Amino acid sequence: MHFIKIMSRTFAYVRVSKMQQETENQIREIESAGFAIQPHRIITETISGSMPISRRKGFTLLLEKMETGDVLIVTKMDRLGRDAIDVSITVAKLERMGIRVHCLALGGVDLTSSAGKMTMGVINTVAQFERDLLIERTQSGLDRAKSNGKTLGRPNALSESQRKQTIQQIHEGKTIAVIARQFNVSRQTIMRIRDTRHS
Repeated sequence: MHFIKIMSRTFAYVRVSKMQQETENQIREIESAGFAIQPHRIITETISGSMPISRRKGFTLLLEKMETGDVLIVTKMDRLGRDAIDVSITVAKLERMGIRVHCLALGGVDLTSSAGKMTMGVINTVAQFERDLLIERTQSGLDRAKSNGKTLGRPNALSESQRKQTIQQIHEGKTIAVIARQFNVSRQTIMRIRDTRHS
């Protein structure tokens, strides 16, 4: 019995932030590293690095093209996400798909290999640090807002006076739809006031 060996395909993802910038330098860098990639397997994208990877159309298209056993080449880590958290999630997703990820800025190491996983371990630690900082900053901001007397959450659609008028009109038998039109709010807003009154 003869087994057909499926050759892995190599893809490249190159990104620039502005229309004036060129992707050619990244493509040349990948070629200089010894990767020969067919033009239709090079996905180029012009989008800000601050955009999460999940919202980059070019990268989404790339994922649709790639299959288990394929190889993805990027010049830098920031091509795989906007921060350590995003990069960590992206590499984990690609590994689950059976795709090897080579980053030239890290010496061409495959991020899904043993050596690459050591690097990803450091990145995951940074990602966790970023998550903790984000939670801490958010909590500090909420605490500060509370101490300054700010009301947290979504502001009320109606003023206290309008809420009282709403309750009065409900008591008088006016329909939810009529009251909502009068105050130019959704029926749900009026129903919430009605339900709060009964609770």
